[in-house]
Amino acid sequence: MSDDAMEKLVSLCKRKGFIFQSSEIYGGLNGCWDYGPLGVELLRNIKEVWWKAMTYREDVEGIDASILMNQRVWEASGHVDSFTDPMVEDRKTNERFRLDQLLEENGIDVAGLSAEEMGTLLRERDIKSPKGNELSDPRQFNLMFKTFVGPLEDDSARVFLRPETAQGIFVNYLNVQAATRQKLPFGIAQIGKAFRNEINTKNFLFRTREFEQMEMQYFVAPGTQDEWFDYWRAERWKWFAQIGLPERKLSWHEHQGDELAHYARAAFDVQYEFPFGPGEIEGIHNRGDYDLSQHEAFAGKQLKYFDEEQRTKFVPYVVETSIGASRTLMACLVQAYHEEEVKGETRVVMRFHPRIAPIKAAVLPLVKRDGMPAIARQIAEDLRPYMRVLYDEGGAIGRRYRRMDEVGTPFCLTVDSDTLEDQTVTVRARDTMAQERVPIAELHAHLESRIDAWQIP
Repeated sequence: MSDDAMEKLVSLCKRKGFIFQSSEIYGGLNGCWDYGPLGVELLRNIKEVWWKAMTYREDVEGIDASILMNQRVWEASGHVDSFTDPMVEDRKTNERFRLDQLLEENGIDVAGLSAEEMGTLLRERDIKSPKGNELSDPRQFNLMFKTFVGPLEDDSARVFLRPETAQGIFVNYLNVQAATRQKLPFGIAQIGKAFRNEINTKNFLFRTREFEQMEMQYFVAPGTQDEWFDYWRAERWKWFAQIGLPERKLSWHEHQGDELAHYARAAFDVQYEFPFGPGEIEGIHNRGDYDLSQHEAFAGKQLKYFDEEQRTKFVPYVVETSIGASRTLMACLVQAYHEEEVKGETRVVMRFHPRIAPIKAAVLPLVKRDGMPAIARQIAEDLRPYMRVLYDEGGAIGRRYRRMDEVGTPFCLTVDSDTLEDQTVTVRARDTMAQERVPIAELHAHLESRIDAWQIP
């Protein structure tokens, strides 16, 4: 996708009700976005596919942990001391920039470099701000949002908006294990909001200050973590086909050296080829026993697992799968956007996998007479318990088809004069524009079978 096509996609997202700038009537708020009627449906569908894949199995349980947690959680996890980015400031405009991003934009590979080494490069190369001004010396900036619980705004009342959802799982590990009587190996999954006070945001939904994560922590016996790490890498790679992201647009990136997070023994990112280059949408991490050991030490509570067969106690190791729901939605938008020439006109079509399409089918009476609208409305009502359906009777049928193409509706069901005779409708496919007649009584089964059989182009 070209930069021009990306601009068109962002425009379409606003015009059709996928994504709006947060607080737009007040000039907006950088790094924050609102999901409109179609965007919230697309996001919900992606989350539903993930939730079923991760929790509709015997060895994974779901939770929904609080956003606000005791501040000791973040001291134990290392976020208070380590969750920082190196920042520099434009001395003239006071604008702030992430040092690593600024160096990369100037063609410098920063992989494995410390903040001090990046600062040295900044001076040696005499790099200026994007506006050509002198930059300050780099300093570390903690990315967590702070707030206070209760009436007093002092350190005793300080809490943080969570920068990740994983810690809510770790502190509930024993609660879930005891309540469900799970035995190792087993996992805990959740979907929820996280917040990071990014120094600067960019690339639409890719780097934002408020976002949604879909995470699963899989608890295993020490010595088996490598086996389960490979298992979950394979499982997560296969999952992306379920939402229409093809393997040819995905790649692995292995973290090495200083790239590894302080908690990780091994880490791989699944990257999607965005218009600006490969970008991480999911991370699979071998976290070892770092998290549970830290919480055990800081909380003074034993978090060991008792193996009844071996009659031993130990702190489990953890394999994590962490996927950005917002970034995945952006990848699905980019992947779906197509422009093509049809009879001398440009057709814009969003080729979502039908499984995640915001609207599964549109029901269209050919004309507003002869009882066609009544039949069409009844078809829509009959299908609504099973899928999101839109009724549309406004404008020429070709124009209505184009409207549905633009929002990614996989099927249009047209009620016409033949319907009055034989109780069939025309089913038009979004991707091929091919049409076939289907009995009204068989529509639900027909659509479900085509959704299940859909293949990535």
